[in-house]
Amino acid sequence: MRSVIYDDMKRNLSNRFWRLNNLYKIIDKKGDSVRFTLNPEQTKFVSEMHTRNSILKARQLGFTTFSCIFGLDLCLFNSNTSVGIIAQTMDDVKKIFRNKVLYAYKNLPSSLRAVTGLEAQAENAQELLLANNSSIAVGLSFRSGTLHFLHVSELGKIAARFPQRAEEVQTGALPTVPTDGIVVFESTAEGDSGLFYDTCDVAQRKQRMNEPLSPLDFKFHFFPWYERADYVLPAHTVRLTPEQDAYFFKMEQELSYKFSPEQKAWYAVMSNSLGEKMKREYPTTPKEAFEQSIEGAYYSKYLVQAEAQGRVCAVPFEPLLQVHTSWDLGVRDTNPIWFFQYSPQGQRRYINYYENSGEGLEHYAKVLEEYAEKYGYRYGEHIAPHDVRVRDYGNKAKSRYETALELGIKFTICPSVSIEDGIQSVRNILPSCVFDKANCAEGLKALRHYRKKWNEDRGCFENKPLHDWASNGADSFRYSAVGFKPPVQRQEQTHAQSTRGMKRGRR
Repeated sequence: MRSVIYDDMKRNLSNRFWRLNNLYKIIDKKGDSVRFTLNPEQTKFVSEMHTRNSILKARQLGFTTFSCIFGLDLCLFNSNTSVGIIAQTMDDVKKIFRNKVLYAYKNLPSSLRAVTGLEAQAENAQELLLANNSSIAVGLSFRSGTLHFLHVSELGKIAARFPQRAEEVQTGALPTVPTDGIVVFESTAEGDSGLFYDTCDVAQRKQRMNEPLSPLDFKFHFFPWYERADYVLPAHTVRLTPEQDAYFFKMEQELSYKFSPEQKAWYAVMSNSLGEKMKREYPTTPKEAFEQSIEGAYYSKYLVQAEAQGRVCAVPFEPLLQVHTSWDLGVRDTNPIWFFQYSPQGQRRYINYYENSGEGLEHYAKVLEEYAEKYGYRYGEHIAPHDVRVRDYGNKAKSRYETALELGIKFTICPSVSIEDGIQSVRNILPSCVFDKANCAEGLKALRHYRKKWNEDRGCFENKPLHDWASNGADSFRYSAVGFKPPVQRQEQTHAQSTRGMKRGRR
């Protein structure tokens, strides 16, 4: 009888799906110790897994837990195997290792060790080394050695908050995985830039074109909220808004999918709670996930509102109106220029955007000339930051203001205000702005990504901007908000100045 039991166990242990659904215990969301079983999304992923994988997902699908169990399973049943799990913060590292890796290992069936003899050889707060010379570790990065399985949890957030760490993933951890090893990048979306977005973008393109994947190509996996069976609520308890009704109608046409009333009810309640974050945390399509607001972004809700109201669209150039420009004059950084018009109805119409780096003012003067010839622009004000009179482009004898003047560009000097006041000025004008979707795409991307700096030690956002690639485009836009005075405001200012002069004269 014992031999039969032994043979049955041996046969079951040779089956990975059986092991993943029967051997391991985890702590569930309620804090209870339960047997780990693959949920439908995890089962689908295992069935379709490639050597390189990028997972865009809705929240609460358990892919980090899955990877810890999958990695532990690889180590238990394969000698000389190394597994690495990368997390966002040191607190996450400790919790993941303690609650997902170590807990699952220490609660293995006692009979399993009798069959395999896999006792821990060494253990610390981040790594478990087994007697078969296999190991599983959780950390912030990996660079040395070889990893046969690498999982990066919430890479989108890592790339947004810690760009250098994302670069370390790309240049340090990823090269440690051999061609036949397995890599899993997993995250909710965090804007349309960074390592996670770039990886998903390339993978989606290959998927759309049905291109064959090499072992080093990433395969795209998407797990939307509506495929989750328990994301439902009683339909009679919720009334959808007209906007939500319109959204579901649009999505049903786009996806050829019929949402149930219970799914709509769940989505409506969650959307009412999460607001602009909903499409990022619980996406219906990959496109909407990456286009949604970024955590800590200054202008996210205003841009989401602009898109919802149709103010990001094809904006025709109005020949009767002057074209104004705003600049962020950088020596080493990117030099962006926004082109905008001001309508008699008080609407700011941003019709174009240009940026370049490493060029002198002569280059940008030529751009203005080319745009005037190509589009018929008649220029009004050219707005520059207040330090344009101080710094130069390498000509120590002249300021950039003087150099620009010689090139036919007379800058209007933007008032010197604090960054906080400038950001508020942008927020004040955004509800009256329209943007040309095609010509301003790069500028809009910068505005979406302009965000607060993350303080890793305190675990929160600081009340000051992160200086990165998005800063210059956002600064240039801020100068248009602070430095451009609409005709009505100019008339009011002139009248006020005149009135003050008359009062002084009477005295």
